Amino acid sequence: MLVTHAYRFALDPTPRQVGVLLAHAGAARVAHNWCLARVLANLGQRAAERSYGVAEDDLTPACPWSMYSLRKEWNRVKGEVAPWWAGNSKEAYATGIDNLARSLKNWSDSKKGKRKGPPMGFPGFKTKRETTPSCRFTTGTIRLEDDRKHVTLPVVGTLKTHENTRKLHRRIVNGTARITSATVKREAGRWYVSFCVEVQKRDRVPARPDAVIGVDLGITTLAVFSDGRPAVGNPRHYDTARRKLARLSRTVSRRVGPDRRTGRPPSKRWQRANQQRNRVHHRTASLRRDGVHKLTTALAREYGTIVVEDLNVSGMLRNRSLARVVSDAGFGEIRRQLTYKTQWNGGRVEVASRWFPSSKTCSGCGAVKTKLPLRTRTYVCDQCGLVLDRDENAALNLAALVKRQVAGSGPETRNGRGADRETGPGPAGGRETSTLHRTSRGSGQARTFAQ
Repeated sequence: MLVTHAYRFALDPTPRQVGVLLAHAGAARVAHNWCLARVLANLGQRAAERSYGVAEDDLTPACPWSMYSLRKEWNRVKGEVAPWWAGNSKEAYATGIDNLARSLKNWSDSKKGKRKGPPMGFPGFKTKRETTPSCRFTTGTIRLEDDRKHVTLPVVGTLKTHENTRKLHRRIVNGTARITSATVKREAGRWYVSFCVEVQKRDRVPARPDAVIGVDLGITTLAVFSDGRPAVGNPRHYDTARRKLARLSRTVSRRVGPDRRTGRPPSKRWQRANQQRNRVHHRTASLRRDGVHKLTTALAREYGTIVVEDLNVSGMLRNRSLARVVSDAGFGEIRRQLTYKTQWNGGRVEVASRWFPSSKTCSGCGAVKTKLPLRTRTYVCDQCGLVLDRDENAALNLAALVKRQVAGSGPETRNGRGADRETGPGPAGGRETSTLHRTSRGSGQARTFAQ
């Protein structure tokens, strides 16, 4: 099975190499801005001609937005626009132009209704202060050195890595991996290199291929499982770092920062304080990412079928009382990782409908409550007398949903108003926030069912 993996390593470049990396990132920004200015000038010219009553056939020819056309135009004028262009790799300019071409296509598709999700805005110019320095290499010398402590990139040269590259180096030596591109980026004051790799993986089978597990995601407890597996608490990394971030933000506000109106550069003390604050944000994101990866990897390697809910994350984020904790939990990222990791390990992910009342349905007798307030954390069935934790009851219902469908019992769920409605699980996919849907009240654990 051929899959695409990303391997990321921290770098320890020398001061000279830092300057070279920044020069490449700046070259990408210059190419992006020049091409964008040309596109805007062409659009403005055509709009002005239309206002004068010029016929469509007589308008100035439209400027093509494809990567090929923009790069061809850039190569024609780069000697005048950027006389220093030869000092950087051609991939630096291709990075900026490719990013612009993708942004223009996304904007155009969104405007025409061809692109799902929220409306995309027209791309803007990139500034040195607000743009994350990055550059992508797709051709030239891209390799890992045999000492497993260095990587080589075109023009930039050989860079020392902060960590060992043996995990990727072994695959390349064995012939089971091929590097397709490398991207260098600066985050929180440190440079990283990410390799996009085509990996030949052997077919895997989960440890329990016939096992079905229901996973109920929530805020108080991040994940509750249907098979008695210990629940995973919500670490709330951002809440833990809020006090420190508030203190550092006050320090930054009291320093002399940059002023775009007057052109005032930031002071050294402001830059140091801002770097400290960025490091806290970066650490918080890293801790969250690490926890989600450990959870999803453990589930994908053990269970053959994983059932999750179609949560309306975009709707939940509109709730000002839940937005912060929902964003910190990472519901959408958990589902995204489960989708591809189960494919790698030979399992599958089933997604229950957003209208499936997993929390209001009794896992013992199947009775459905008309209402179940969010403050009620223990489920008590009025029919059979079952008393169970609300989240554990929802997880059991999710697991039983697949088992009943496999058994062929037909429609097995009801909506929140008690009317029969088929809500069988659907295939997993990346459509979490593709459309906006109305909120479902009283269903699930502090959830508006959709994602």
